[in-house]
Amino acid sequence: MANILVVEDDQMISRMLQLRLELSGHQVDTAVNGEEGADKALAGAYDLVLMDIHMPVMDGYEATHRLRGQDYSGTIVALTSSVMSKDTSDAIDAGCDHFLAKPIGPDFEEQIRGILGAAENSLG
Repeated sequence: MANILVVEDDQMISRMLQLRLELSGHQVDTAVNGEEGADKALAGAYDLVLMDIHMPVMDGYEATHRLRGQDYSGTIVALTSSVMSKDTSDAIDAGCDHFLAKPIGPDFEEQIRGILGAAENSLG
C-alpha cells in the first residue's frame, strides 16, 4: 500500500489517523508540527502527506508553501477542523492538492483510497 506522513500536533488525532491508516495496510510516519513535517517530507519518499493546518512552530500553510517552494511534488492533503471556504482556498493556494475536514468521518479510508488513486492516475 502507500507510505503516508501524518503531520498533526494533537497526539490523540495523530494516533487515531495512524491506527486507521495502518489497519488499511499503509506504512505511516508522523510529525508533530509543520517544520518537522516539511523536513521529513523532503527527506522521505511519501505517497501522501496529511497536513494539519493549525499547528505550533510552523503551521500547515507555511509547511506546504515551503515544500512546494523546494519543488516537492508529492500529494499533500490539508486537514483542519475549520471548514470555512477561505481556509479551504488558502490551503489550496498554499499548495495542498486536497482538503479533508476534521473530525475525520467513517469514510476516511475511502477518501484516502480515492486520493491515492487519483495521484497514481495522474502519474500516468
